[in-house]
Amino acid sequence: MTTALIFPGQGSQQVGMGRALADNFSVARIVFEEVDAALGEALSRTIFEGPDDALTLTSNAQPALMAVSIATLRVLEAEAGLDVARHAAFVAGHSLGEYSALAAAGSLAVPDAARLLRIRGDAMQKAAPVGAGAMAALLGLDLETARAVAAEAAEDDVCQSANDNAPGQVVISGSRAAVERALVIAKTRGAKRALLLPVSAPFHCAMMQPAADVMREALSHVRIAAPRAPVVANVTASPLTDPEAIRASLVAQVTGAVRWRESVAFMAGAGVTRFVEIGAGKVLAGLVKRIAADVTAESVGAPEDVARVKAESGFASAA
Repeated sequence: MTTALIFPGQGSQQVGMGRALADNFSVARIVFEEVDAALGEALSRTIFEGPDDALTLTSNAQPALMAVSIATLRVLEAEAGLDVARHAAFVAGHSLGEYSALAAAGSLAVPDAARLLRIRGDAMQKAAPVGAGAMAALLGLDLETARAVAAEAAEDDVCQSANDNAPGQVVISGSRAAVERALVIAKTRGAKRALLLPVSAPFHCAMMQPAADVMREALSHVRIAAPRAPVVANVTASPLTDPEAIRASLVAQVTGAVRWRESVAFMAGAGVTRFVEIGAGKVLAGLVKRIAADVTAESVGAPEDVARVKAESGFASAA
């Protein structure tokens, strides 16, 4: 069985995530302490206790989700024998989850990942004035049709595909006026549903260029090592191992589309038969099942999940 480790993105956060792991495993507690120290604040208190509106702030949600993913990974390493270098054919993450994937593969140090995600979250929130941008899900359209809808709706504004999540599930991003025009056009092109998403900024589009500039500078000061397993990058949907290519991809990712459908299809085509989502929620496992019919997908984010993996011989049968 050939395994890929995948890491969730924004939207999977919920108050209390990771708390049971921290209560039961010292290796998980250490990760949350590392992240708190790196940020100079008790983010773990917000993760475990809320309030929800504080956790959902982009600047908190991004490092918080990474912390939970890496805490879960550390428990899998300690309890279920996971060795990323031996057992993962690839690692990948959805948007901010790519930072979690890089931390899991040893390419980024956890404190660096936390600081970068705090900078990234702040920069993305500040890149566009509140209310100027929007994102919308176009359900039932393929990628090419969704791109055509976005192009027609753009006129003199920004409107582009932001997330190609699964067959028939494309998210567009751009100026609010253009995205609202796209909702109308999408329905004439056969969309089953077209709806605005409750997000605070138009992520993964050209309106995020100021944030990309901030990340280029921030990433220039951070050590990136060769990963222990190839990282399938959002912007290329192909594996990267060269540190400078990874650095460039993280900058491009801010304004570029998350090519998740293609990323999963690539990994499945390269022989991956088992996808393990590590961290909060079960969103990615659900998407994997829609993309690749002949693979297994599971989510691990709680002590009972770790116990299940351990009982099933851990990662002994993984590639």
